Parts: sequence; C-alpha cells; structure tokens
Amino acid sequence: MSVYDKYEAVIGLECHIQLLTQTKMYSSDIAEYGGLPNSHVSVVTLGHPGTLPVANERTIEFAVKLGIAVNANIREENQFARKNYFYADLPKGYQITQDKTPICTGGFITAKLKDGKEKKINLTRIHVEEDAGKSLHDIDAFDTLIDLNRAGTPLLEIVTEPDFRSGEEAYAYLTEVRKLVRYLDICDGNMEEGSLRCDANISVMLKGSKTFGKKVEVKNMNSFRNVQRAIDFEIKRQIDVIEAGGEILGETRSFDAVNDLTFTLRSKENANDYRYFPEPDLQPVFVTQEYINSVKAQLPTLPDELFKTYTQTYKLSEYDALQIIEIKEVALYFNELISHTSNYKSAANWLIGNVRAYLNERAMNFSDFTLAPKKIAEIIALIDDEKISNAAASQRLFPALIEKPNKTAEQIATELDLLQNSDSGEIQKLIDEALSKFPEKITEYKNGKLGLLGLFVGEVMKLSKGKADPKLLNKLVKETLDK
Repeated sequence: MSVYDKYEAVIGLECHIQLLTQTKMYSSDIAEYGGLPNSHVSVVTLGHPGTLPVANERTIEFAVKLGIAVNANIREENQFARKNYFYADLPKGYQITQDKTPICTGGFITAKLKDGKEKKINLTRIHVEEDAGKSLHDIDAFDTLIDLNRAGTPLLEIVTEPDFRSGEEAYAYLTEVRKLVRYLDICDGNMEEGSLRCDANISVMLKGSKTFGKKVEVKNMNSFRNVQRAIDFEIKRQIDVIEAGGEILGETRSFDAVNDLTFTLRSKENANDYRYFPEPDLQPVFVTQEYINSVKAQLPTLPDELFKTYTQTYKLSEYDALQIIEIKEVALYFNELISHTSNYKSAANWLIGNVRAYLNERAMNFSDFTLAPKKIAEIIALIDDEKISNAAASQRLFPALIEKPNKTAEQIATELDLLQNSDSGEIQKLIDEALSKFPEKITEYKNGKLGLLGLFVGEVMKLSKGKADPKLLNKLVKETLDK
C-alpha cells in the first residue's frame, strides 16, 4: 500500500460566475468582454464622491434562476454589504457583496463521474457581488497595468461544502456547473475569458479522522483540467510535507500549468479583516414567492430532466444522452429533430456522428450549423424506407443538402441518382451477370465456403453502381446460390 493511501483529501470549491447582463451590477456601464482598456467605466464604477449605486434587477433574476435550478433556499430579504480592502484594481477601495444574507443557501449539484457513478455536491451558499478590475503583469516589463473594464461586472459566487475527495470529482462538478449556467443563459462559461473562475480549498487528513487538516487555497486556474491537475498536485504535496515531519501552512497558492505545480502567493496565517458592514447606499431587495414562481415558469428544461427523458422515454443509451445534452444548442436541435421523426436512435446517431464530424472537419461550432432539423429527418425517412443507403446518405446526400437546403432530401437524392433500386427483376439480372463471372467460386460456396457470399453481393453492388437495395440484394443472391 502506498503512503498516499493512508490519507484522504477534503476539498471545497468557490466558483465565480460572470453574468450575461448588458450592464454592470450597480451602474449603467456596459458589461462586455473586450474593448479598449478602461473604456467601459464611469464615475459610478470608479466610486467618485457623490455617486450612488443602483442594483441591477437582471442580476437578481439570474440568481433566482440558479437557486431554483440547484434546489436552494431563496432568501426573501436581501441586504448588501461592503467588503473593505485595498488593491490596485479595486477602484472604490471596497467591493459591494453579500455577507450575512446570501440570496441562496443550501441546494446541490449532481456530478457524473467517469465510472458512471454520480456524486451529490452540497452547496453552502450563492451570493451576489461585483467583480474587481484586472491587473496586467505581462504587457509592461517594469510596471503592472490596470484595466477597470471588468470592475463592477455582476457575479454570482457558488460556495460548496467540502464534499470533494479528488481532482476528478472537481472536474466533473465544474462540467455540470458550466452546463447548467449555459442552459439557464446566465453565463457563457468561458474560463479562458474569465467568465467562470474557480478557487479550490484543499486539505488532507488520515483516513477515518474527523478533524480536517489545515486548508490551502489555490487560485489562478484557467481551465477545468488545470483545476484537476492543481488539486491532484496539492494533495500529493501536502502528504509529502506531513510525511517528512513538516507542517502545512495556511496560505494562498497559485498553479503553474507549465511546470504542473503550485507555489506560494501569500500567507493566510493572519485572517483578513474585511470590516464588513451594511452597504449604506443600497436598500434591501425583497424576493417574493410570487416573483420566484414567475421566474420558475420561464426556466428551460434542464440537463438532468433531459437526461431522464432521453434515456427513459426515448430509450437512448446514457452515452448518447450525455453527448446530446452536453451543449444546449445540440439538445434544442435534437428536440426539434425528433418532432419530425420517431427514430430517436437514428436522430442521435446523426447528431453525434455525421453532424459532429462535418463541423469538426471545418473547425465550426454547432451554432454555425444551418441545416434545419427537418432536413435531417427527411434523410432518416429515406433510409428507414430503404430508398437510400446509409453510406450514400452520409457521404453524398448530407453534404449536398447543406449546399441546397431549399430542396427536399428526396429531390437531391433523385438529382444525384442515389435512390436505391428495389426492382427484384432488375436486381436478379445483375445477380445472374455477376455470378456468371465466378463459376469456380460458386462451386467453392456450394462446398461450404459460405464467406464468399460477400464477394458476390459486392460484385452485384458494383454493377448497380451502389443503388441496389442491400437487404433485397442479399436475399436474392443467397436464394440464387442455394438453388
């Protein structure tokens, strides 16, 4: 048994979700990624004397949406607080957030692990706050530059219970978080652009212990994979320190993705005193049950519910269902597609196989796919009616239909001469022609070499230019040989 098997990790995550509002949390400044540095700011964002914040109602709506989706308790009276600290990218010298009155408490998110098991991750709270600006360290060789475009952008912070035990579980959870916020249309979930950010609190303890070890916070992880890598490294590092007789220091660390390690940013031995106090310039926001019900009525069907429908009602495999619901646009497309066909398995195969391959070959996103779902249903109908082969549909009809979407699938198939020949008389003539070339092979077949059937079928298919109905062809070839 490895020394690492003596320990278990205890991990909690804090996720900051940047909301897709048009304006910032407490001002009318545009909330948009990009733009020239310091071009999306005003006197309110900069905290000039005499300016007053006004809460963004859309942010409250998004918080309620998320709260409903994760089965959280939603607070009726919501107050705001000032979190005071000095940093160069915090222009007011304080952040408006929620301290003792988070808008959501409790709730859970279910993560699906690689081995097919599920893990319920309990949530502590979700609260509303504003973002800080951004410090840029890699533009000037001597100075740190400050871009305040992001300052004041509305955030929801999701804080979990310490329910994770590995980097893999954290990865699976973050995948579910991103999927959920995208379905709710409250965040685009792009970690690369900073709209979904994650900090991990990690400690280790001997298995069976009831006392948690001293936790270390790891920041600056810009992908789900890096979150997993950072957690896995930090678990091993902490165990190595303890086994060597050392002591884990309460600190904040950063992750170096190039060298696959964490390193110290600052000590946390002395707790930060943020001097929270109620925000004097903002009135409490009241969220009534009537308002919650109105938001709930507008929610889309969420991934967990879609998964149950796809696997239980439409009898798709768990793999197919997960592939479809991974991206909201794909699920919406599938839902419309199956309104035109009842062949759910074939519909799933076309989306996961042909459509995805087409997009991957062209480095396109699904949102760039313009062929209407009804057209895919027309292709499926031609295959189901045995008017066209799968191969011809995939290789020739599908790309041609994308080029000429105003025509029906059958019109294109007719133009390309792809419709299968189901005339048994014509096929029989081709069979007789093909078999006349192989008298010796026919003798071998009749003597028990049944694998030659494929040779004869293939030869007839060539003569038919791929248009012979495969099922009928196989049946007639076998009947002819068995006479």
